[in-house]
Amino acid sequence: MTDSPLRTLARRILGRLPGLAARARSTVRTPDEALAAEAMDPDWYRAMNPDVAAAGADPVDHFLRHGWREGRDPVAAFSVRDYLELYPDVAAAGINPFIHWLKAGKAEGRLPRRQVGRTARAAALLEPLKVRLDRAAARWPKVRPASRDDLVRRLTALGPALSDVHLTVSHDDAFRHVGGLQLCVQREHAAFTAQGVSALHLFPVDTWPSLREDGGGLIGVSTGPEVWGAWTAADVAAALAAVLPPAGRRSFALHSLLGHDPAAVEGVLRAGGFARGVFWLHDFASLCAGIHLMRDDLVDCGAPPAASAACGVCAYGPRRGLHADAHRRLIEAFGLHVLAPSQVALDLWRRASGMSLAPAQVLPLAALGGPAASAPGPPAPDGVLRVAFLGAPVPHKGWDVFCDVVGRFADDPRYAFLQFGAQGAGYSGMRFVEVRVSTASPQAMRDALVREGVDVALAWSLCTETFGFTALEAAAAGAAVLAGPDSGNIAAQVRAGLPGLVLDDEAALFAAFESGAVLALSRSARGGAVRDIDFSALTAAPGVRPGP
Repeated sequence: MTDSPLRTLARRILGRLPGLAARARSTVRTPDEALAAEAMDPDWYRAMNPDVAAAGADPVDHFLRHGWREGRDPVAAFSVRDYLELYPDVAAAGINPFIHWLKAGKAEGRLPRRQVGRTARAAALLEPLKVRLDRAAARWPKVRPASRDDLVRRLTALGPALSDVHLTVSHDDAFRHVGGLQLCVQREHAAFTAQGVSALHLFPVDTWPSLREDGGGLIGVSTGPEVWGAWTAADVAAALAAVLPPAGRRSFALHSLLGHDPAAVEGVLRAGGFARGVFWLHDFASLCAGIHLMRDDLVDCGAPPAASAACGVCAYGPRRGLHADAHRRLIEAFGLHVLAPSQVALDLWRRASGMSLAPAQVLPLAALGGPAASAPGPPAPDGVLRVAFLGAPVPHKGWDVFCDVVGRFADDPRYAFLQFGAQGAGYSGMRFVEVRVSTASPQAMRDALVREGVDVALAWSLCTETFGFTALEAAAAGAAVLAGPDSGNIAAQVRAGLPGLVLDDEAALFAAFESGAVLALSRSARGGAVRDIDFSALTAAPGVRPGP
């Protein structure tokens, strides 16, 4: 029987009652709960608890009813577990520790969390490389490789375009993921395509934290945004050998071998007749499995000798030889031309690799151009210094240092803090601005910084940056760059004239904010001009000579 309109309306109302009741419960709070709700950071709580976000639960209500009992923290600066362990009287009382701290603990001088250094916190989270490799193996997609005939058909369909082919190898699908290296692959691909060269891209079907020694798993093949499928390295080699004509231009660029078996990559290159190639120093994976050269992911190591005691105690020590030897064999076997984004990267690589005679050149990934042809105007000065973090919020890029600055000065009326990137980290005391740089929107970061009136970018990388896109983007936006002494080419760019300062250590950084000395870097004080960024075509750039 068909429902009457009245019956349908009644059913809808009844169906909404549980949700209405839940929302009512979440908004009716005691004065103590209201105090905690006001101090909470809902965005941070969602970011740290994706199950809560996925369920659509109100983060404040979840924390007050369940989260604190499960050891979930309400804000980054307060640890439920630490507080209950430090103060057994609170634990014995069975009360919400965050509410206790807000009502009484703060006034009593109780600590919101253990006062340990950032290095100690990072060390506590460090996982052995084997654990990460085992996790990658468990996560590796269970997909069946496509047939070799299918790859042969796709290659054959390119027809005369196969006379000139460029092959790019990287660590992931560069047209689907976000990052500086991925944008480099995209720009190189576009430049070769514009020259009438067929550009193919090879990548592992999932990320892997090291080189492989088992054939490399399945290799994805694409002609840019279009992914053809995934094949074994042997099938890729056989298909290229069967289809590519004996004559024609052949070149290749190795941007990253993570997730690949170098021996399998060599087999693919030789089967396809690719004898002329370049190797890019986007990172230092050619020296160590710790691609950023940070001992246990904590501090810059400077690439000491592989037999040193320092390497012996590092999590990456056991696989350093694998990376160094495999890259050396490949570079020497093809006589590869090594391309470095900066002199800093090349000098370190030559010293640590022992390949001082390998043909090499410095080719910056981008440079500051002339005055911006089109860019938004900055807001009117209001006397507040806007300090920003750009890019992925990861420790080796200096994210934790930025968070420490924010934690200390978020309530200081002289400063405002912002995070720019593809995904917010949900840290209290700063505002997130979503920015996605792409080949279609190459100046997106610069324009976002200008619109928000950013004065200073904190580029406090803890590792030797081979280039440092974020520093260049900040300078193009008219902002100054604050860099640390271990930031590699970021510090080198500032010392060479990029607006900003290189400070001696974190104590000097905090002192600059405490004293207000950093205010001299404001946009209004410096008159920072907005400029374009000119991007390199990488391996397709004029003057680059792949191979011997």
